[in-house]
Amino acid sequence: MSQKEIPSKPWGGRFSEATDAFVERFTASISFDQRMYRQDITGSIAHATMLADVGVLNAKERDSIIDGLQSIQRDIESGNFNWSVTLEDVHMNIEAKLTERIGITGKKLHTGRSRNDQVATDIRLYLRDEIDLISAELKRLQEGLLTLAETNADTIMPGFTHLQTAQPITFGHHLLAWFEMLNRDYGRLQDCRKRLNLCPLGAAALAGTTYPINREQTAELLGFDAPTQNSLDSVSDRDFAIEFSAFASLLMTHLSRASEELVLWTSAQFNFVQLPDRFCTGSSIMPQKKNPDVPELVRGKTGRVNGHLISLLTLMKSQPLAYNKDNQEDKEPLFDSIDTVKDCLRAFADMVPAIKANKEQMYEAAKRGFSTATDLADYLVRKGIPFRDSHEIVGLSVAYGIDNNKDLSEMSLDELKQFSDSIEQDVFDVLTLEGSVSARNHLGGTAPVQVKAAVARAREALEA
Repeated sequence: MSQKEIPSKPWGGRFSEATDAFVERFTASISFDQRMYRQDITGSIAHATMLADVGVLNAKERDSIIDGLQSIQRDIESGNFNWSVTLEDVHMNIEAKLTERIGITGKKLHTGRSRNDQVATDIRLYLRDEIDLISAELKRLQEGLLTLAETNADTIMPGFTHLQTAQPITFGHHLLAWFEMLNRDYGRLQDCRKRLNLCPLGAAALAGTTYPINREQTAELLGFDAPTQNSLDSVSDRDFAIEFSAFASLLMTHLSRASEELVLWTSAQFNFVQLPDRFCTGSSIMPQKKNPDVPELVRGKTGRVNGHLISLLTLMKSQPLAYNKDNQEDKEPLFDSIDTVKDCLRAFADMVPAIKANKEQMYEAAKRGFSTATDLADYLVRKGIPFRDSHEIVGLSVAYGIDNNKDLSEMSLDELKQFSDSIEQDVFDVLTLEGSVSARNHLGGTAPVQVKAAVARAREALEA
């Protein structure tokens, strides 16, 4: 095959035979990176604007390039653009179409840049846009949690350790624990956005370019805080994608924990909450079933997101500087993590405000398991008995309750006094569930007044 018969590629000048058909498909990324078309065009417009300002392009060439790119974007968004595997990726597809449309001027667009810094810029732009969408959805979920927590500030339920009844708490307090986990996730996401918001454009292949480019201008045009500081690092690292994936794994872990509790709480054995029918499914054989499929799927999808984090870490760990083709494998894990996180947040943000607490069932469950035992111990300490002695006294009273099938609050004063003469009638003020939760009246405590105050503080912070 002669050189003239080789399919045209921007890099084909030094090759003497055409790319193998399988290799062409194997090495192409267009099937998944075409989703970055908007960022690719935005980056190219900024690059062309800068090239004209420094005198590499004239005004007519700049305007022709920008008009051509904008027309290509309209075609893509209207479904009138044919993506070619032969052209490998989103960058070469758009550049080839631009040259076809405006002629030789289209070939000048790539002056002073490489696909290496181009893709690094596109990914940062794309991820930044997605982070902003995810941030908004995460805040929507947090707002829903605050509303539900405020509604249930005095709804009493059992608190657990080791999944055993520990102490009574309020449902609102429990929901605020979910909120705090998500709040840390939100902070991590904003930190990630700040670190990725540097512009690699101008790093070219790895060493920069001989053209008199203005990297500060392109960074400003694209909304970056500044240009990246080292051309080698600019094109070769994907730690910003790894950092996002680490955020995603932690977020999904927190959503998975919440999902696990919802799965438990909706079971007949707990019956603490009801999920709206639109977030559940039935059984093909058991007509009584109402399955919490949304929480179960969120719990399950955590595994794929965790897997993507490991994939990206492994992808990066052995690469010498600078760019390597390995980095093409960064996109599918990153894109799937983004899609999964957005879907799971949307599901939770839609579902959480519609959760209904079965208050009576929660209250009855809190009465079981001697959940006010610690309150009795604290009561005895206030009577002057050392805590360790109080602990033993309460342990004996619990053993008595187990043998006689009585909760502490159900025992008579005479029954309780057999374990300590210090116990008086006022003990029943602390053995009630209401007394127990109200006594935790401090910052971060489960008292209803503290739950309402925490909701107010959190709501103010979200709106800031």
